[in-house]
Amino acid sequence: MLRKLSLLACMGLVSACSITQNIEPAEISQGAELCIIENPDVREGFLKEYKSVLSSRGIPFKVVSETSVPETCEWTSTYVARWTWDLSLYMSYAEIKIFNKGSLDGEAIYDSTRGGANMSKFIDAEPKIRELVNQLLQFKSASLFYRDFG
Repeated sequence: MLRKLSLLACMGLVSACSITQNIEPAEISQGAELCIIENPDVREGFLKEYKSVLSSRGIPFKVVSETSVPETCEWTSTYVARWTWDLSLYMSYAEIKIFNKGSLDGEAIYDSTRGGANMSKFIDAEPKIRELVNQLLQFKSASLFYRDFG
């Protein structure tokens, strides 16, 4: 009985130290411009990396203010990210959402806030942001590859 309780306690600790990543890809129309709604509460490096990935993939975009999103922005994107201190500073949460005419079309979420003793939570933010954007815009990259190398 004690052995079963120990096993359950270990399983509880391991599950409490989980890191999750969920991605539902967005399918942006080819050639459509993505309006990124700037979030001033997020470290500047996040937006810089997000824009870098979009540029390298040939996805047209512009950064707009949350208070003045132009009506011409059919496709919009929001982002949130948090950094946490635990022995060192690391990105503990990131969320990127893509909307088409105001309706959610895709999202990418990375969450290590329940990472506890899991040392995998200590990541470099830039590669993780790149990974999230690439997986979120998966269909668009296939179209670009076909168009460029078809």
